[in-house]
Amino acid sequence: MNAAAIAALCRAAVDIEVVAETGSTNADLMGRAAQLARPTLLIAEHQSAGRGRAGRSWLSAPGDSLTFSLAWQFDGSPQQLLGLPLAVGVALAEALAALAVPVQLKWPNDVLKDGSKLAGILIETQGAPGGTWAVIGIGLNLSMPDRIEERIGRSIATAPWLARMERDALMAALTDALAAGMDQFAREGFGAFRARWDALHAWRGQPVAIVDQGAVLQQGVAAGVDDSGRLLLDTDGGRVAVLAGDVSLRLGES
Repeated sequence: MNAAAIAALCRAAVDIEVVAETGSTNADLMGRAAQLARPTLLIAEHQSAGRGRAGRSWLSAPGDSLTFSLAWQFDGSPQQLLGLPLAVGVALAEALAALAVPVQLKWPNDVLKDGSKLAGILIETQGAPGGTWAVIGIGLNLSMPDRIEERIGRSIATAPWLARMERDALMAALTDALAAGMDQFAREGFGAFRARWDALHAWRGQPVAIVDQGAVLQQGVAAGVDDSGRLLLDTDGGRVAVLAGDVSLRLGES
């Protein structure tokens, strides 16, 4: 991939960097956030220590996924960014749909294709004078070797149509969509994304369980999200709102 070629195809005002390999693009940008002058996209051809939520590893083979992070400065405190992972999911899903890859969203930060995980989102924040830097990490599977599926013991969704696209053009399209989404989030907050997220909700109306380290904390029927990005769950005791934190969402029994 070529940073200059991607930048030439982008409309967004974002600095773009490409490296052959690094441990984690999120960790790299978090370490440099205080020195960044404007939004910065860091793409790695291969990540040796990619991470997901709750310290999980992001496994991929070189050339079989897109791994990148976007550093974006917002006004206000990290608490004002509660719905940001979901807004990123909407922007990513809409960009993929425009590229003929329809997907759905799993609360709070997974992109699903045909019921399996296609992409994951990890956001980390750092305070800055007058605001907050958010580093938005994304791993998008294009194809997945059998040895990795065997290692993790579950099916991973892939997007072979995207794998055949010219990578610089694909990355430019995703960057423009994400930048537009971040601009809108900065102006309007997650409320502007709520209905769009609900329309893409993979498990709406299905019984689900909120799980923390293997323990079920709450069960109910998924009913969408509120304007803060909290999952709305219809339980025997009424409707409750669940914050993401480090909990996981699992399908329950019908």
